[in-house]
Amino acid sequence: MNRMLRTLAVALVMGSTAALAQTPAPGTLPPGVFAGERDIALATAGTYTLDEQHTAVIVRVSHIGYSQSVFRFDRAKGSLTWDPAAIEKSKLSASVETASIATNVKGFAEELAGDNFLKSKAFPEATFVSTSFKPVDKTRGKVEGQFTLMGKTRPVTFDVELGGAGKGFEGKPRLGVHAVATINPQDYGLPSLFTDPIQIQIDTEFERNP
Repeated sequence: MNRMLRTLAVALVMGSTAALAQTPAPGTLPPGVFAGERDIALATAGTYTLDEQHTAVIVRVSHIGYSQSVFRFDRAKGSLTWDPAAIEKSKLSASVETASIATNVKGFAEELAGDNFLKSKAFPEATFVSTSFKPVDKTRGKVEGQFTLMGKTRPVTFDVELGGAGKGFEGKPRLGVHAVATINPQDYGLPSLFTDPIQIQIDTEFERNP
């Protein structure tokens, strides 16, 4: 019996040691996973797809002059054609499902998605299609394009800043950005109670296609 117990104890210790050997040390990344760096050249040329799981689309709207109400859209998709050696030739198209709006005011998201505001059933998506990429420096630029909301299209410019670029993981390079633009709500037929400009803020990652 004692011999069996000793054998079991040795097996458990060896198993635990093997498991620990496969676990990354604190502060390190697992094998094949690479952190992003603020170097745009690390985002290699190719076609990238927006990573919806690492995307936040936030809008900041004046709450009748008292504060800024913050709303989030939870479903987005997009495609980026990218070449760090010719950034000005890049192309971006993206869309957000307007019915995916979220707010911490109970029941208000459904009202915002309804016919009094975003009219999501008639206009299920807001879209942006780039017309030009204009680098400002090594980590910042402006992306101009056409923004469509509720069937109305107007020119919009996003100020874009590199979050990080690198090898990503699973052998697929990644590119992360922070982008901010402002729209006039009256240009898109939103109710007249929206008198102040609305800020759109996007934090997202793109993963290069194989």
